[in-house]
Amino acid sequence: QEAVLVVENLSKSYGRLIAVDNISFQVTRGETFAILGPNGAGKTTTLEIIEGLRSPDSGRIELLGIDAVRERRRTQEAIGVQLQSQALWPELTVEETLKTFGDLFHRRVAVDALIERFALGDKRRSFVRDLSGGQKQRLAIATALVNQPEVVFLDEPTTGLDPQARHSFWDLIRDMA
Repeated sequence: QEAVLVVENLSKSYGRLIAVDNISFQVTRGETFAILGPNGAGKTTTLEIIEGLRSPDSGRIELLGIDAVRERRRTQEAIGVQLQSQALWPELTVEETLKTFGDLFHRRVAVDALIERFALGDKRRSFVRDLSGGQKQRLAIATALVNQPEVVFLDEPTTGLDPQARHSFWDLIRDMA
């Protein structure tokens, strides 16, 4: 299988605190890959470095055959990201949110298709502030897919979801793979 992500000897420190300590791994196309560990283990820092939101102290990241450290913007066009604490504008509607995120990219999915895929049709014109936790989470994931990404990064995507919503989320992940 083709590797879509190769991480070699990645490290990041903040003063004396070693957040990421010389880790290496690779992810192949179609694979669902998880980074597990306790709070403070460096999972989010690792993801943020790969996504181009932070710079590593050392190491190499190849994402879709591109040097992700040197060519951040190029890789960011090809990935989808749902952050651990996704910032959605409470005064926008679901539809406006997806249109706004879509406007950030050259390539995008039709808003109607995302609304249907994430079962947000009845909330299309609802303000983000009025959505339930599960609906906000589905919208956050939809924003990560707005640019038809080749690779998707989800940081703690099931936090705050009830068991039924969590089950639906894992079904969605299997469909995406």
